[in-house]
Amino acid sequence: MPDIGDRLTAWRRHLHAHPALSLHEGPTAAFVAEKLREIGVTEFETGVGGHGIVATIRKGGGNRSVGLRGDMDALPIHETDADLPWRSTVPGVMHACGHDGHTTALLGAAIRLMADDDWSGTVRLVFQPAEEGGGGARSMIRDGLFTRFPMDRIFGWHNWPGLAAGTVAVHPGPVMAAGNRFTLTIDGHAGHAALPHLTRDPIVAAGHAIVAAQSIVARVLDPLDAGVVSLTMIHGGEAQNQIAAQVLLKGSMRFLRPATGDAIIAGLERIALGLSATFGVTARVEVTPGVPVTVNHAAEADVAAEAAGRVTALRRDLAPAMTGEDFSHFLHEVPGAFVWIGNGEAAGGRDLHNPNYDFNDGILPTASAWLAEVAKRSLAGA
Repeated sequence: MPDIGDRLTAWRRHLHAHPALSLHEGPTAAFVAEKLREIGVTEFETGVGGHGIVATIRKGGGNRSVGLRGDMDALPIHETDADLPWRSTVPGVMHACGHDGHTTALLGAAIRLMADDDWSGTVRLVFQPAEEGGGGARSMIRDGLFTRFPMDRIFGWHNWPGLAAGTVAVHPGPVMAAGNRFTLTIDGHAGHAALPHLTRDPIVAAGHAIVAAQSIVARVLDPLDAGVVSLTMIHGGEAQNQIAAQVLLKGSMRFLRPATGDAIIAGLERIALGLSATFGVTARVEVTPGVPVTVNHAAEADVAAEAAGRVTALRRDLAPAMTGEDFSHFLHEVPGAFVWIGNGEAAGGRDLHNPNYDFNDGILPTASAWLAEVAKRSLAGA
């Protein structure tokens, strides 16, 4: 078929320039619906689990079905590359994780599948909202994703900076970690900064908590077990001459085994008890469950690898990452696999969730080709 790179690049750059946060993807969904019609895909439903779209392409008399997923939401990050012609036009919002590319590649797969008569069955194109902590996968499942739009398997992917551009990496088991968010609240007794003995200082306690939290991975977990504890936000204090009444520490934990997550939570709770006893404050931990571990099903990982071998270079030797992925919820419902596709060198800070990040448009043809190929091989009974 004719090269679709230029067409996909234009679409991807439009999406990059017009990002939408989780739960606010209406404009992105409207763009996807417009392009589906342009491609000739007329069977699709909007508003699935929020701003989600599920499109269906059917050919032949095959009774198998397969899902392909692309996520649509952006991040609350201010883009710093002012010279980028397609930089974000929405202040404080940017596609810093490449979901603009994921959405575009799924549209590219639709182009390829519509033009290819060498397959039979049903393909579901799942354009997912709210992947970045907004619970989009669970919302789509609750809205009947797998009952209203049956699929035997589902496949997805994420671009991966640092991996050679276009190379597909397939893991035999865990791909990405489970991730919970936590808040450590420290309530003290406020007072004058010159009279500290009359107060109970939550900021001093917070300083000890920051150091102690890092000891969980270093001194509680088995050195051969994977775990991350990151404190990412701190809030406290109202005036420079006042000892604060309260400090909030927020962060995330990542792990590959449930037992590891339990050990991290127990460590945070011990720290809270220790702060209360040592500094006379009241400290408590609240944990918000996030995504489970993303684990590929063995047979589907093999299908994903076979498809990759047909269109590009393949790696099967990479370790899992401690990042989390909403796609994991889909893998708890139906068999499937999630792969990485190399975004190329991460020069100049162009890493995921970095304000300098930009998706590599050169991998769009490869990503769309892999999506189409993995669908065809799955429908053929591979």
